This record gives sequence, C-alpha cells and structure tokens, in this order.
Amino acid sequence: MQHGMGAPSPPHQPADPSAWAHGPRAHTPGAAQGAPPPVPPAPPQHYPYPSAQAAPPPGPPPAPGWTSAPVTAHMAMPPAVTGTGTATLAVLLIGPAGAGKTTVARHWARRRRVPTAHISLDDVREWVCSGFADPQAGWNEHSEAQYRLARRTCGFAARNYLANGISCILDDAVFPDWPVVGLGGWKRHVGPGLLPVVLLPGLDIVLERNAERSGNRRLSDEEVAAIHGRMAGWYGSGLPIIDNSTYDVETTARVLDDVLARAITSPQTG
Repeated sequence: MQHGMGAPSPPHQPADPSAWAHGPRAHTPGAAQGAPPPVPPAPPQHYPYPSAQAAPPPGPPPAPGWTSAPVTAHMAMPPAVTGTGTATLAVLLIGPAGAGKTTVARHWARRRRVPTAHISLDDVREWVCSGFADPQAGWNEHSEAQYRLARRTCGFAARNYLANGISCILDDAVFPDWPVVGLGGWKRHVGPGLLPVVLLPGLDIVLERNAERSGNRRLSDEEVAAIHGRMAGWYGSGLPIIDNSTYDVETTARVLDDVLARAITSPQTG
C-alpha cells in the first residue's frame, strides 16, 4: 500500500490509474460589519478585528508581479496566493519522499486569503507513540492497519473542516500502481471533489533532500530511487504534475495554486 514520506515502498501492483472529476463548491465569507460610531469623550476603542477599524491612509501602489524569493524572518510577508479565490477546496498533494509535499502544502495553506487547513498523513500516523508500527522495520499487518487508520482519520478531519467552510490540503505518497489503496481510497474518505496534484522533482533533488532528514523519515538511497521511479507512473494518468526541481517553496506554492485554479474553472470529467 502507499504510505507517508517515512515509509518504504510497498510491493508492486498492476497499474490502474483512474480519472478524476473535479467539482469543489464555492465559499464566500460574509461581509465584515462596520465599526460603531465613536462616543466622545470616551477613550479610543480597541476592536478585535482589523475589518472593524478605521481604514489606514492609502500607501504606495504594490509592485507588479510576484516575488519567488524564499520567505525569511527578515523579509516582508509575501502576497497571498489568489488564483483559487475563495473556493473551498480539498486538495491531495502526491509525491515521493523528498519532493517537498509537506513543506509546500503548509506554505500554500498559510498563504491563502481564506481559512485553509493542512493535514499530513505522516504526522497523523506518528500520533501512535507506544506501539508505532514502523514500515521500515517490515511492512506487515500492523503497519498496514495503522496506515489505514491514519488515512481514515485524515479523511474524517478533512470532511469536518470542509463542512465548516474551511479548505484543506492533505499530503501522501500515493503510488499509481496500487489502486487498492490509491486515489480511490482517498476519494471515498474525503469526497468526490478531491483535487489530486503530483509533485515530482528530479531524482537528484529528492536524494539530496532525503539526505537532510533524520529518524524514521530518512530512507536509503535505493528506497528513494525505487519510490521515485514508481511515481513516474503518474505521467500519462491525466493528473497535473509539477516538477519543482528548480523552484523554491513559494514559487512551487504559487504554481500549485495556478494548477488548482485551472482545475476548478475547467474541471475534467471521467
């Protein structure tokens, strides 16, 4: 079965990628309430929300275009991603170990202008502190059961967020040649509007990033190469694929948002 970033590749199965229908619903937040009139000579009011305060004086117009520079503590906050607008989305970011799925998913979620949650399968699997079945010690019925439980938990959390108007993005290493626990399983757990996108940089990139890991999320070079090779099966599946070999995190997040914007404006059927 497929697994999170810190688990080895499951046995090979025949390929059977399926087409996906995209139909996320739109969500438009309610308008903010205006500020109450001041009552002199009372002291200035301190409102909890910026939308209730008086508008600040206009500043200089923003510079055109996007910046692709990495975000640091010494830089101004980059503009939020806007391609997907206020749509309430359920996104599944797929990729091999070292593709940057978790980092990109978290960055994309934080830069949206509307409430968005990030749910990582690896993080949920590792909620089990005592008795954790590490697939690197051998893929068996216990590790498989914990994986299935983690995925159901992720799906339940995603549906709960969506029902409350909050978008979500999940990340998992889903293999195209493992249909039993592949995209169909995620679709059943999250819903038919799930939008899968594949993040697939070059092998040299994922090997370099894997080498920087520690603990049970670091795999051998041979295992990383095997997983990366199987992920190449997504080519020809019809799913959007982003090669982020030369992108920084923010650029990748913006490309992801553009891909999702096209998916919700021109959904595929099948």
